[in-house]
Amino acid sequence: MSFLYPLFLLAGLSIAIPVFIHLFNLRRYKTVLFPNTRFLKNIQLHSRKQSQLRYKLLLTLRILFLVCLVLAFAQPFFRDRQQEDTGNRLQVVYIDNSSSLSVKKGARTLLDRSKETARARIRQAAPGTRFILLTNDRPVSYQPMEPEKALAALNNVEISAATKSAPQIMSLVQGLVQSEAAPGADVYFYSDFQRNSFPAQPQGAGLDGIRFFGVPVRTDAVSNVYIDTAFLTTPVLQSGQSNRVVVRSRLVGREPAEAPVLQLSVNGQVKSAAGISFDEKNLSTDTLSFQVNNAGWQRIMLTVNDAAVRFDDTFRITARSSASLAVLVLNQGAPNPYIQAAFRSYNGFRLDQKDLGAPADWKQYNLVVLNGITQMSQSLGKQVSAALQSGQSVAIFPGRTSDVTGLNEGLRQIADVRITGVDTATQTVSSLQAGSELVRDLFERIPENVQLPTTRWHYVIEAGLAANQQAIFSFRNGDPFLVQYTPSRGRLYLLSSGADIQSGNFSGSYFFVPFLYQMTAQAHGSDVFAITAGRQQPVFLSGREADEKNMVHVYGENLDLIPSQRPAAGGLEVFLAPAVQVPGFYSLAAPGGDTTVIALNQDRVESELGLWDLGELRNNWKGDAITWLDAASSTGLNPEGRAGAFPLWKVCVILALIMLAAETLMLAGSFRKPTVAPR
Repeated sequence: MSFLYPLFLLAGLSIAIPVFIHLFNLRRYKTVLFPNTRFLKNIQLHSRKQSQLRYKLLLTLRILFLVCLVLAFAQPFFRDRQQEDTGNRLQVVYIDNSSSLSVKKGARTLLDRSKETARARIRQAAPGTRFILLTNDRPVSYQPMEPEKALAALNNVEISAATKSAPQIMSLVQGLVQSEAAPGADVYFYSDFQRNSFPAQPQGAGLDGIRFFGVPVRTDAVSNVYIDTAFLTTPVLQSGQSNRVVVRSRLVGREPAEAPVLQLSVNGQVKSAAGISFDEKNLSTDTLSFQVNNAGWQRIMLTVNDAAVRFDDTFRITARSSASLAVLVLNQGAPNPYIQAAFRSYNGFRLDQKDLGAPADWKQYNLVVLNGITQMSQSLGKQVSAALQSGQSVAIFPGRTSDVTGLNEGLRQIADVRITGVDTATQTVSSLQAGSELVRDLFERIPENVQLPTTRWHYVIEAGLAANQQAIFSFRNGDPFLVQYTPSRGRLYLLSSGADIQSGNFSGSYFFVPFLYQMTAQAHGSDVFAITAGRQQPVFLSGREADEKNMVHVYGENLDLIPSQRPAAGGLEVFLAPAVQVPGFYSLAAPGGDTTVIALNQDRVESELGLWDLGELRNNWKGDAITWLDAASSTGLNPEGRAGAFPLWKVCVILALIMLAAETLMLAGSFRKPTVAPR
């Protein structure tokens, strides 16, 4: 037998109190004055032996009462034989500190209950046992720790935005077993066991040499209203004009009695609010309008008043207003009315159109469009190559010609790209590269029945490996229709057909205007950020160059660190994970450089609160090396379904109450009228 709180056994010294009282009462003498006649009439029938027996019985009951009470506070338990036989095995305690453990059960969070149960496990360990404590965001220590250090480290575990699956944890434990040259490991897994992170079957979970102890920590079913995503309807935020943001909210479980309220604030100032009503699919789509008056970075925050689950009630967006996105269109012939309408319909772009031969300074433009060209001189090709070297984007919308030599002459100066012929058959684009940078994050969802572009003719284009070709649109025979090349820092977009209505319907298609916007924004760097915490999603900073003396820093509240970063075409990619995990607003800046403000949001992967049914989980996860423990009791150490699962401290409390009741009955009997001898 062991004790959860052995220091309470010191309270057993209180047993001396009734013993001293008993001895003191034996030494007391009481003088009773009475007449002789009264002595003759009221002789009591109590003998000296009966009196001594009564006192000894009362003393025994009082001592047993105190013993049971002290044991109840010390909380005894029987060690499980499997737990006792640890040998040299690693003792690993994994605390699932993901966001779903922030849900409260009563006045305490599930994480607090996990930590309390883990403390019980550490305290009851045999002398000399050492522990390794693991969490989702980082291992507290790769080295085995003494129980005192493990308890101190456990107190510092907090909710993290990061998540890890059970196979990832087991793989980490396998590596620790090998590095410590241990025969195996006992893993105490404290979690709510979500479906998205815990497998249905133990196969593939990496349990070789591992004894798994599952400790479910969960609460009753709760409803959850959360903001799934939000996005601006325009690629650039306008100051002094009305802007709109579309918000997608979801409901899990029962709908609350009062309709939730969605609130929009910008830079800490409330701009608008709306009530949320869910459809039959528990989905709500709301559009909120707002206006900003100042130029620069704007911190947009959307919140919903859901009291049950709080970690996913906020969605953050940063957007730069009055951004300078300039486009230069060089026309060989008449200007293209579709290009003109695309950019002039929105005030976030500045459009300049000139003849192809007119002098122009390309450096001030984010996107340069060569429209309707049928020939490209070497000087023009070198000018395009210089623009790509500086990180600009160039789009070539050719005109139709039977002599492609003039085009190839300029293309050779840019990259290993050439036109090998002309296909005059009418064809429809058959495939779209959804993973392309031009498509990714541009559309929330492309309609299933969207009409892909059709062309009446197209050039057959070939490219070498050095051109870094990526076909965005392709025909059924494999020929590219719209292709992106990255021979240097910038991006070259080449259309194999014309952008005029005589060549096909691409200029009037669903994709034309968004693609032009994206081509321009990629060269400038994004003006809208809503990053998900924990994901390997880089932040692209246009035109940035970093070296050991000019690295980009991440600045936040009491935070200044240098994240992972690497050069990319036309700029720099900065990876926030795993350095930054806490949702909020952060600034990215190099010493002496411009500042970019980004928004980091909580991952919604756990917002569905999809928990495994414990009965189903125990049926699937079973075996000699798998044990499920009960976290509902105060210790959480007794295996479920085994003898002795009833907490012993409750038995001690019951026995203490029985002793107290017996003592009360004996004392009550002493107040009865004594029996006297007959006359």
